[in-house]
Amino acid sequence: MKIVVDEKIPWIQHPLEELADHVLALPGQKIGREDVADADILVVRTRTRCNRDLLEGSAVRLVVTATIGYDHLDTAYLESRGIEWHNCPGCNATSVAQYVHSSLLLLREERGLRLNDLVLGIVGVGHVGTAVAERTAGMGFREMLLCDPPREARGECAPENLRWTPFGELLEKSDIISFHTPLTTDGRWPTYHLLDERRLRNLPGRPVVINTSRGEVVDNAALERALAEGRVSDAIIDTWENEPDISRPLLERVYIGTPHIAGYSADGKANATRMSLEYICRFLQRPMTFDIAPPALPDDFRPSADRDALALQLYDPRRDCERLRSAPEKFEYIRGHYPLRRELLA
Repeated sequence: MKIVVDEKIPWIQHPLEELADHVLALPGQKIGREDVADADILVVRTRTRCNRDLLEGSAVRLVVTATIGYDHLDTAYLESRGIEWHNCPGCNATSVAQYVHSSLLLLREERGLRLNDLVLGIVGVGHVGTAVAERTAGMGFREMLLCDPPREARGECAPENLRWTPFGELLEKSDIISFHTPLTTDGRWPTYHLLDERRLRNLPGRPVVINTSRGEVVDNAALERALAEGRVSDAIIDTWENEPDISRPLLERVYIGTPHIAGYSADGKANATRMSLEYICRFLQRPMTFDIAPPALPDDFRPSADRDALALQLYDPRRDCERLRSAPEKFEYIRGHYPLRRELLA
């Protein structure tokens, strides 16, 4: 039994060594055909494209991605080959919610935004969007708008006792627009360049744009022009087109720019590792006996009694923005060597 695993998935290698005769840990972007040719199981993150080019002729029977998103998996090909696959829905939802919440606190403190006068629009209300809605519900927004056409079409109720809002109406009414959709290029509701040049030019206000979903959901070149021309007042961008070769002009214009780490809390990573091991154990018909938990906060950590101050004490995205702005060419290195970060647990 051979398992190939992305070396940046934490706390997973030793459990895998108990399950397999051979565990090969490699950088995700360097996993190649020769590595997986005789592998039974492949465990990846977003940097490994799992498609015909990688897997044709291999022995792989199970692919697990320790991420919420799975646009890097050619699921049609995997299913045609009879290869079982799984992602980890919701694993880092509260981590992304923490990122958005801290960013909104900074907008209030540094940009002077009066949240009780503003409308927050959330586009994509799955695990992550729901966590964002729940985390921000007590921040005092005048109104919260939720847009998720697939969920609405399935007859699902919107969370927080709200109604579903069409995307066009959300763009018209929102002062802050936060994207939490998967990346899709076809179907009834494609999300590729969902916020594009045309929609940015037709915005009636000057909203803040937040993207922690996939870089291609927002047309980065069009967003950079909108910021330069004042049609968008501020932007908070964690996911970028063409990662890791991101737009330097856009990085300089955004309020906060980070290297695709919104979901990178230790808690979110532990959730993804635990879920991945559960899938593998189920596939191997083995009991799940591994206890995966993130490290505790340092003994000298002294939490603030003020809840908002504690939120920024636990996570202040300005630090990640400073790291990226100082060395944007090290996008992948910064992301791959991300420091310990714990969530604010209610």
